[in-house]
Amino acid sequence: MKKGIHPNFQKSIIKCACGNVMETMSIKPEMHVEICSACHPYFTGKSERNVDTTGRVEKFKNKYGKINKK
Repeated sequence: MKKGIHPNFQKSIIKCACGNVMETMSIKPEMHVEICSACHPYFTGKSERNVDTTGRVEKFKNKYGKINKK
Protein backbone atom coordinates (compact mmCIF):
# COMPACT_ATOMS: atom_id res chain seq x y z
CA MET A 1 0.00 0.00 0.00
CA LYS A 2 1.19 3.50 -0.76
CA LYS A 3 1.89 5.75 2.19
CA GLY A 4 -0.16 8.90 2.77
CA ILE A 5 -3.10 8.20 0.42
CA HIS A 6 -5.34 6.16 2.73
CA PRO A 7 -7.65 7.66 5.39
CA ASN A 8 -6.93 7.14 9.07
CA PHE A 9 -8.73 3.96 10.27
CA GLN A 10 -9.63 4.50 13.92
CA LYS A 11 -12.09 3.52 16.65
CA SER A 12 -15.51 5.03 16.04
CA ILE A 13 -18.49 5.53 18.34
CA ILE A 14 -21.95 5.15 16.83
CA LYS A 15 -24.83 6.75 18.74
CA CYS A 16 -28.45 5.88 17.96
CA ALA A 17 -31.49 8.07 18.58
CA CYS A 18 -32.80 5.42 21.00
CA GLY A 19 -29.72 5.89 23.21
CA ASN A 20 -27.80 2.79 22.15
CA VAL A 21 -24.03 3.35 21.83
CA MET A 22 -21.78 1.02 19.82
CA GLU A 23 -18.06 1.02 19.19
CA THR A 24 -16.56 -0.08 15.89
CA MET A 25 -13.79 0.85 13.46
CA SER A 26 -14.24 3.55 10.81
CA ILE A 27 -12.58 6.57 9.26
CA LYS A 28 -15.01 8.86 11.14
CA PRO A 29 -14.53 9.21 14.91
CA GLU A 30 -18.26 9.58 15.69
CA MET A 31 -21.54 8.89 13.87
CA HIS A 32 -25.20 9.50 14.74
CA VAL A 33 -27.89 7.19 13.34
CA GLU A 34 -31.68 7.27 13.60
CA ILE A 35 -32.28 3.53 13.95
CA CYS A 36 -30.11 0.60 15.00
CA SER A 37 -30.44 -3.15 15.55
CA ALA A 38 -31.62 -2.55 19.13
CA CYS A 39 -34.64 -0.47 18.10
CA HIS A 40 -35.41 -1.60 14.52
CA PRO A 41 -38.75 -3.47 14.35
CA TYR A 42 -37.32 -6.26 12.16
CA PHE A 43 -34.67 -7.20 14.72
CA THR A 44 -36.80 -6.65 17.83
CA GLY A 45 -39.72 -8.76 16.55
CA LYS A 46 -42.25 -5.99 17.15
CA SER A 47 -43.14 -5.58 13.47
CA GLU A 48 -46.41 -6.71 12.02
CA ARG A 49 -45.77 -9.75 9.86
CA ASN A 50 -48.51 -9.21 7.28
CA VAL A 51 -48.95 -5.52 6.70
CA ASP A 52 -51.37 -5.04 3.82
CA THR A 53 -51.68 -1.34 3.18
CA THR A 54 -52.52 -1.47 -0.52
CA GLY A 55 -55.11 -4.26 -0.51
CA ARG A 56 -52.87 -6.81 -2.21
CA VAL A 57 -54.18 -9.74 -0.19
CA GLU A 58 -57.81 -8.95 -1.04
CA LYS A 59 -56.90 -8.44 -4.68
CA PHE A 60 -55.15 -11.82 -4.77
CA LYS A 61 -58.07 -13.55 -3.04
CA ASN A 62 -60.55 -12.00 -5.49
CA LYS A 63 -58.46 -13.00 -8.47
CA TYR A 64 -57.38 -16.53 -7.47
CA GLY A 65 -59.75 -17.41 -4.63
CA LYS A 66 -62.47 -18.72 -6.94
CA ILE A 67 -61.65 -22.32 -6.01
CA ASN A 68 -62.77 -21.85 -2.39
CA LYS A 69 -66.03 -20.07 -3.30
CA LYS A 70 -69.19 -22.19 -3.30
